[in-house]
Amino acid sequence: MSAVGNSIPRVDAIAKVTGKAKYPGDFNFSDQLYMKALFARRPHAKVLQVDTTKAETVEGVVMVLTSKDVPVNEYGLGIKDQPVLCGPGSGITGADIVRFEGDQVALVIAETEAIAAEALEKITVTYEDLPVVKTLGEALKDGAPVLHSRLENNIFHHNIVRRGSTEEAFKHCAVIVEGEYQTPVQEHAYLQPEAGVGFLDEQGRITIVTGGQWAHTDQGQIAHALGLENDAVRVIYPAIGGAFGGREDMSVQIILALAVMRLREKGINRPVKIVWSREESMIGHCKRHAYTMKAKWGADADGKILAAECQIWANGGAYYYTSPKVLGNATLLATGPYEVPNVSTDAYAVYTNDIPGGAFRGFGGPQAAFMAEMQVDKLAEALNLDPIEFRMRNLFKEGSTISMGSPLPKGVSIRQVVQKCAEEAGWTQGPEGWKKPELPATDDSKIRRGLGIACGYKNIGFSYGAPENCGATIVLEGGDEIEKARLFHAGAEVGQGSHTAFAQFAAEALNLPLEKLELHYSDTSTSLNSGSVSASRMTHMAGNAIIGAAKLALEKWQAGERPVVAPYVYRPPATTPMDKVDGHCTPNFAYGYVAQAVFADVNVQTGEIHLRDVISVDDVGKAINPQQVEGQIEGAVVQATGYTILENWKKRNAQALTKELSTYLIPTILDIPDRTRAVILEYPDPIGPYGARGMGEMPLLPFAAAVVDAVYQATGIRFNVFPLTSERVLRGLGKLKPEGSSFWDYE
Repeated sequence: MSAVGNSIPRVDAIAKVTGKAKYPGDFNFSDQLYMKALFARRPHAKVLQVDTTKAETVEGVVMVLTSKDVPVNEYGLGIKDQPVLCGPGSGITGADIVRFEGDQVALVIAETEAIAAEALEKITVTYEDLPVVKTLGEALKDGAPVLHSRLENNIFHHNIVRRGSTEEAFKHCAVIVEGEYQTPVQEHAYLQPEAGVGFLDEQGRITIVTGGQWAHTDQGQIAHALGLENDAVRVIYPAIGGAFGGREDMSVQIILALAVMRLREKGINRPVKIVWSREESMIGHCKRHAYTMKAKWGADADGKILAAECQIWANGGAYYYTSPKVLGNATLLATGPYEVPNVSTDAYAVYTNDIPGGAFRGFGGPQAAFMAEMQVDKLAEALNLDPIEFRMRNLFKEGSTISMGSPLPKGVSIRQVVQKCAEEAGWTQGPEGWKKPELPATDDSKIRRGLGIACGYKNIGFSYGAPENCGATIVLEGGDEIEKARLFHAGAEVGQGSHTAFAQFAAEALNLPLEKLELHYSDTSTSLNSGSVSASRMTHMAGNAIIGAAKLALEKWQAGERPVVAPYVYRPPATTPMDKVDGHCTPNFAYGYVAQAVFADVNVQTGEIHLRDVISVDDVGKAINPQQVEGQIEGAVVQATGYTILENWKKRNAQALTKELSTYLIPTILDIPDRTRAVILEYPDPIGPYGARGMGEMPLLPFAAAVVDAVYQATGIRFNVFPLTSERVLRGLGKLKPEGSSFWDYE
């Protein structure tokens, strides 16, 4: 039986269902110490003094650390603009400034967690509060407080796309539609909050066991902050309770390593453990970016889109994180999977005193797709065209050119995906084009029914010239026959089943049964750099790396080498950065394509939305493990349901009000769609391993737009902002007073 294409059981299934799998918070040592972090819990202030005297006298306290104890007090995935610990004395300009409530000021290491918490309360911090930049509107005002001194204002990234002439094209449009849109913050809500343990391994390396998505980058950031060489640091990922992009950025990694290093200097060789509370997780770690967007699109009488103008502002929060990369995706996807000959897009990332915006499943795609699909629906309606008919007249095809001036990579399947979704939802195609199905009536007078549809596409892999590669090593042992194959790979298992897929790739490429594989994962001391488990890249990148390592290993085996050690680094086709004048570039080397249909009931008395049926059609190229693909689609739909309907992040004065899962509501079994139909298409990607495309993010992209369209079809009210809570729906129906916030002050 072929290993690839079959739903073999997950390699970690038994350990996880029996409770034997160890997550970061499950690691304990007999002599370990415990650490607690002091969060600033204010959005903007200068730290004048940190007095740890009383904390240090608490019995059982081993050490208290502040900013002056950090060798190089800065870190960041994009640029290093965030202090490890905020306060004076570190020698880094601006490191004494708290810029959001989750900035950390001090660490206590003690014999127990309770003692550490007690001592934390005895630390006295003297602050000089600074003006708070609460919204995009405030950040962009002339004379607004500038949050980072390297800049003249709070805009820290700007993307420009210019193609053709929108001004001239609008003159030839039969219809022009405009819209203003806002998309909300979303919390990652990991199953296990940030946690980890640090210790010295047998070779004296500072070793951190934690959850993350990019072990070698974690290693590099730790080493930089501690003033060490990378080889002096080791990062290990055990089982990880969800990531969704958020674990790309630092949480406990550097502070654990700092504690281990400073303890070692005192002659103390004891492990240190930290587990954040849910509240600490929700105020201390990044979120999905809130976006504010404006669009003006036009089409001719034949239903061809002629021009699109888009303006995008991303609330980046207090620090850089991945905002420019997220914005890059949104800039590309702002015009959706459509041929648009004239485009003008400006996209900005803006600093505020909010919790930083960071990587989140979809990486700017859901925000941009919402705007694009809303505009497409409005154009179709203005032309009195069926939404599928209008889309089919404009969708990409093989050889289409994107807004940034380059042709799409081969393997464009968006038309097939949309067609399949439409047919599954009941659309029919006749001589006059596509026709939407009639929905069955309901006997309940307060229930209105609607059917919405939307589509999108998503990059696979790093973009815009970012270095992209992935390493794998295969070791073969035996005599005449291969008795054992060892696979070494750093790619993280964050719940998506990556390690199972890696094993399937190796077994297939080596033509060995899975039982002969020994798997070694996610340890910087044994594995080559795999890059991040993000950007829907790991199936593509790891698959090609493992196939390459297997080919090299078999060549060495045939040549008589024993044992065989075969390291291999896969590099995909190159991408290029955006031109600073017009944005033209080759942003990505591969894409995935998705379409979704949503059947929704709206209770016009209560404002509740009930999702009866969701159809998600995803072209995955080749389903390496079909069951896992279905799980990814179903999980994404649940997460998208929370994003679109339920999860309502609230703040005041740039401080979170919904900082527990009792107030920030994520979907339960009662909130998810009655049925989710995962329809897997397999149009092979020309450069994908066995034709596979990445797909983990795709089902999140069009969902919000499809739901909003369904609600519009049901009620006649089109919402340009979500989540569609009952309160917001009732406001839209005119049964409650309208929301008071302005476009720019949306929180």
